[in-house]
Amino acid sequence: MSDIRGQQTSGRPPAGGPGAPGGPEPRGGILMGRPFGVPVYVTPSWFVIAALITWVFGGRLAEVLPDLGGTRYLVSFSFAVAFYASVLVHELAHTVVALRYKLSVRRIQLQFFGGVSEIEKEAETPLREFWLAFVGPLLSLVLGGLFYLAMQGVDTDTVPGVLLAGLMVSNLVVAAFNLLPGLPLDGGRILRAVVWGVTGRPMTGTIAAAWVGRALALIVLIGLPLASAARSGSDEFTSDNLIDALLAAVLAVIIWNGATGSVRNARLREALPAMKARELARRTVDVTADTPLGEALRRAREAQAGAIVVVDGRGEPTALVKESAVSAIPEHRRPWVAVGALARDLEAGLRIPVDLDGEALLAALRRTPATEYLLVRADGTAYGVLATADLERRLTAVLAGR
Repeated sequence: MSDIRGQQTSGRPPAGGPGAPGGPEPRGGILMGRPFGVPVYVTPSWFVIAALITWVFGGRLAEVLPDLGGTRYLVSFSFAVAFYASVLVHELAHTVVALRYKLSVRRIQLQFFGGVSEIEKEAETPLREFWLAFVGPLLSLVLGGLFYLAMQGVDTDTVPGVLLAGLMVSNLVVAAFNLLPGLPLDGGRILRAVVWGVTGRPMTGTIAAAWVGRALALIVLIGLPLASAARSGSDEFTSDNLIDALLAAVLAVIIWNGATGSVRNARLREALPAMKARELARRTVDVTADTPLGEALRRAREAQAGAIVVVDGRGEPTALVKESAVSAIPEHRRPWVAVGALARDLEAGLRIPVDLDGEALLAALRRTPATEYLLVRADGTAYGVLATADLERRLTAVLAGR
């Protein structure tokens, strides 16, 4: 099961999407609770894997406990739920350590291939990165050991015995898989921490672990179907072989994309300190709410301004004209539309200090999602307007290496 842990910024900054600067806070499925104050979501894809586990495990139960009849599918579904409860414990281990290091955890998701703990910041040292990654597989190993001990008190040919054996094996598999040394798996983050510690450069560790992750993706894509075919002992391609090949392909894509996303995230983190609100500011032109849009745009062109601010009779800013709303008005109608109808009132969160940069800037944008913000000086006077589209273009240029 993959354990792909998200970071503060997404690998590709989407325009206005979840995780984008100023974008809406993502939900991510059905909310199951908030342990340690962190929301836990079950995504729709979980029901697909739960159904698959129920079907496959139910078939195995028919061989081991034939007297169960149709009840075996209820037992199998119980196994699927108990297994993902173990995955949740794995993710909560990451969460507890992250909170111990004062790293905010955005959410936990249980999905098709395991769990995701979205930790918004990177660990500050290689040692903290190591423990943050290692604690998840460690808890899975502990759970496997506990289920093994519990097996000693029951008969192996009973429902409790079969369930405990399945949970023991599955947790050991989760631990072993996540310890593979390639991003986005926990083992990749451990490798990253080691390379970071040796070289003193976190980016070097990320690139090394990402390339190992891509190699793992190819091994999974090719190796798992071959192993499945060899295990079947038949030259014919069966339905089981097809399912294994499809799962291998999906898993390989997840690992490859996760490794690539990790490199993009690392580039974004390196670039964040250079993202300064002052440098992204657009020059503004002030107009009253009843000013026709055509006239406001004429004044903006004359002033070489990139944003329009609505002011009251005293010249105080009251709203920001939305660029997207302006673009939606045909040119022939612009002389007849007042800018006030295309503006968003200046809430408290839409006024941000002009001196913000890096993490603090992104945090301010997330608190009040919008497309434009008024940048203000220390004395409260307006400096300019920050458009999230400009920030996203800058981040995209960083990802493209420009």
